[in-house]
Amino acid sequence: MSANLSAAKKNLEELSTGRLPKLLLKYSWPALVAMSLNALYSVVDRFYIGHGCGEAAMAGLTLVFPIMMLFAAFGVFVGVGHAAAMSIKLGEGDRVGCEKILGQLVAFKLLFFFMLPPLIFFNIDTVLRWCGAGGVSAEAFDCARRYLRIVLFSHLFSHLAFGFSALMRAEGSAIGSMTCMIVGFGTNLILDPIFIFGFGMGIAGAAWATNIAMFASFLFAIHRYVSGRSVVRLRVGRIGFHKGYLAKPCGIGFAPFLQQMLGSLINVVLPAAFAKWAVDEAAATTQIASLGVFQSVLILVVLPIMGAQQGIQPIIGYNWGARNYARVKDAFMLGFWVTTVLCIVATVLQAVPPFPRILASLFVSSDNPALLSIAARDLQVANCMLWCIGLNVVATTFFQSIGRPKTAIVLSTLRQGACLLPTAWFLPYFIEDHAFGVWLSMPVSDVMCCLMTIIPIALHMRFLAKVRPRAAFLRK
Repeated sequence: MSANLSAAKKNLEELSTGRLPKLLLKYSWPALVAMSLNALYSVVDRFYIGHGCGEAAMAGLTLVFPIMMLFAAFGVFVGVGHAAAMSIKLGEGDRVGCEKILGQLVAFKLLFFFMLPPLIFFNIDTVLRWCGAGGVSAEAFDCARRYLRIVLFSHLFSHLAFGFSALMRAEGSAIGSMTCMIVGFGTNLILDPIFIFGFGMGIAGAAWATNIAMFASFLFAIHRYVSGRSVVRLRVGRIGFHKGYLAKPCGIGFAPFLQQMLGSLINVVLPAAFAKWAVDEAAATTQIASLGVFQSVLILVVLPIMGAQQGIQPIIGYNWGARNYARVKDAFMLGFWVTTVLCIVATVLQAVPPFPRILASLFVSSDNPALLSIAARDLQVANCMLWCIGLNVVATTFFQSIGRPKTAIVLSTLRQGACLLPTAWFLPYFIEDHAFGVWLSMPVSDVMCCLMTIIPIALHMRFLAKVRPRAAFLRK
């Protein structure tokens, strides 16, 4: 146990003295793997469902996606907020505060579990109709209902595992965080084809495979925090809400929470928009199935971007807590350039032929060439300006990491709330091909978001340039 604690202390010291590019790589790639595996639950389900269950099942899974994002929003609210707060407390050397933050994370997860799943379960048809299910075929609606009923109550284990994983990164154990997600993803990857094809369970098999995988990931995470292998240990007496530790984690977590909530709302608005403008239910089902392909591909190509943000967050947070402002600015600039390059690569993969068709074919059977062509075209249109969102992404992470939740909230809502929501709803009125107008709203909102992020981040970089010499003087 002493060897584990010694290694953990070494990780914390490295955050303040190690070379930034090496640190970013060290914390980003395990974070990328962990996030990728967590996000790929739905991608793997769609891969098997798209090739084995048909267009209606793909549309049904797409209708469930906003509800999954709603749950993820509460998970991010707790996980990201408490991880950022723990990074700062570790930098300050407050171990008791870290234990309270860990116990509070568990209390929040339990609270949300006893509120959200029952509320949705007893109103499941109404909720699905809000998500656009009223405009699709009866088969697609039935697929969505069956999947959602099975996975609803297992989200307690998923969210606890995700929260523990975020705290592992905050305390310097990026490998532990990654391993937590590997356990769940590996279980899901093995069970999906067995349940879907071997047992002939179809979309219900995908749901049960996900449930078991979530539980496996949770078992790994909880064992780490009760066995003494972590810097901060989970103590039963600390589980609860602590008055002095509510404001900062909730304030920091509210920005990504709001971002996820807007993402959920967007994924309600888009199917509803396609249902509104489609000529019939069959056309609406096709467009919503194409949206499912878009969501899956976007997850794959954006994950490296988000992995970089998870890697840079503990570096910025720890050094901000330690008042090492020069290092904070250097870490931000490194994160900005890395994020920008990754955004350019993501744009090329989705907008430059033949990549869009290759990516779409991962989720669409060759037996359905019409859907394959539509999905490839939609990918090109929707993501042609994705390269310009890097500034907004890294700026949001920066303000979350330094405990400036108000600015982070504003930045996190720009792309999906201030830009995409109104554009997706009104732009189709002015374009003859109305469905094309819905897809076109996405690159338009990317450009608007980038332009609106420049001023707040430029002002804060100016502030860091002023305090940097002063901080260097104080350290001498």
